[in-house]
Amino acid sequence: QVHLVESGGGLAQPGGSLRLSCAATGSFVDIASMAWYRRTPGNERELVAMIIVSGGATHYSDSVKGRFTISSENAKYMVHLQMTEMSPEDTGMYYCNMGVRLTTSPRVDFIWGQGTQVTVSS
Repeated sequence: QVHLVESGGGLAQPGGSLRLSCAATGSFVDIASMAWYRRTPGNERELVAMIIVSGGATHYSDSVKGRFTISSENAKYMVHLQMTEMSPEDTGMYYCNMGVRLTTSPRVDFIWGQGTQVTVSS
């Protein structure tokens, strides 16, 4: 089994910063992609940022582009989300997601973390 363990959530002031981290543990062959999603009050879960492990290509939602940065430590099977210039609209539950190869076949299984709460408030 593969587990994702998130850390770094909490309270930030408007204009402030937080850094989220997520580590994969368990039995797998490798990781194809790492991403952060969030569910903000009254909204569906949305993709915030994604990184493709091979090559490092990244994608951001328009709402966080220029403020958030996703990065990975591939050897440690970790992904980070550096959040800056935060606003109350960033408040929500943030989820780590990884595309994991459990065997040597090309199949990728997407695993979710349990979520970490981020609150932006003065």
